[in-house]
Amino acid sequence: MSLTHGVQLPADPPTSAARRAIIRDWPELNSPAAWLVALILVIMPLIANKFFLIEIFGTTLILGIIALSLMFLAGYGGMVSLMQLTIAGFAAYMVAVIGVSANTNISLGWPWWIATPIALSLATLFGTLGGALAVRTEGIYTIMITLAIGAAFYYFTNQNWPIFGGHTGINTVATPQFWGVNWRSDIPFYYVILGTAALCYFAVQYLSRAPFGLALQGVRDNPRRMAALGFNVNAHRVAAYAFASFIAGLGGVLQVWNYRQISPGSVSVGACIDILIIAVVGGITRPVGPFIGAFIFVILRTFALDLLVKFGLDGNRFRLLIGLGFLAIVFWSSDGMVGLWERWRRSNPRSPARTDGGRHG
Repeated sequence: MSLTHGVQLPADPPTSAARRAIIRDWPELNSPAAWLVALILVIMPLIANKFFLIEIFGTTLILGIIALSLMFLAGYGGMVSLMQLTIAGFAAYMVAVIGVSANTNISLGWPWWIATPIALSLATLFGTLGGALAVRTEGIYTIMITLAIGAAFYYFTNQNWPIFGGHTGINTVATPQFWGVNWRSDIPFYYVILGTAALCYFAVQYLSRAPFGLALQGVRDNPRRMAALGFNVNAHRVAAYAFASFIAGLGGVLQVWNYRQISPGSVSVGACIDILIIAVVGGITRPVGPFIGAFIFVILRTFALDLLVKFGLDGNRFRLLIGLGFLAIVFWSSDGMVGLWERWRRSNPRSPARTDGGRHG
């Protein structure tokens, strides 16, 4: 007979079990690097000037939010959508049209706290309808349909004057002011962007591990089997488009508040493809990837022109460096910078092994 027969071992305290469950579901909370990055982002207004605060880090977070919506569709749903920037631009246009701007003959003049929810709702509906059309196709045809929607919206805004202001767009869009704070001033607006980006990031992380996210990944891997198990494949895909459209709409609202204007150039076909580049360069298997890709893109877009001029080249060819960087990263890693980081951690024996959970599938 065992010496421990009949002896009841002490159970783990509830707090310890809850803590292990939280770490298992959110491995980022157990990562010192994640806490360090979070700390740097929080104290960024203390260490960065106004240019770097908004033009570099603020723009990085805004583009990262829009690219995050693409990452959610492509990474968890297997659907590459090139209309995410179009949805963001639609939300931005709706904020300008419904809210207050210098174009009084176009804007309705409603306060921001009414215009913003309406703009987000219309953008979500717009993206959902586009997604309902796109889910009827697969692969390259999905890419072409979403690209066609983006191109059609660009030419429509460029040629429509009564609603969208034609090629000049809508200027001097009003930004939020309440509690005695101008929320478009640099530091408050940075924290608005940072808070929105954090909410979107954790929402995607949570949803990817929720039953809907797991079912969506099953639809991505084997739609026929999921349909045989009783799941409505198209309904899950359309719901994913709706969620991604809301995230993209948030990015569009922040974008129009950032520049205080919106024009067709902001929703051009090239800009739509830039979002795809951002997501692929960062990595489409983890939600942090789009923000990494956005940071690299913004750095190259901001400083590549000066670098080319310094070497005696045409500064207008700054996209050449972006393209070369994109090719180099994709050549060495199909999962972008996230894949390179994971490869380095696996090859470095001193690096602690990462617990699974931060990556889908």
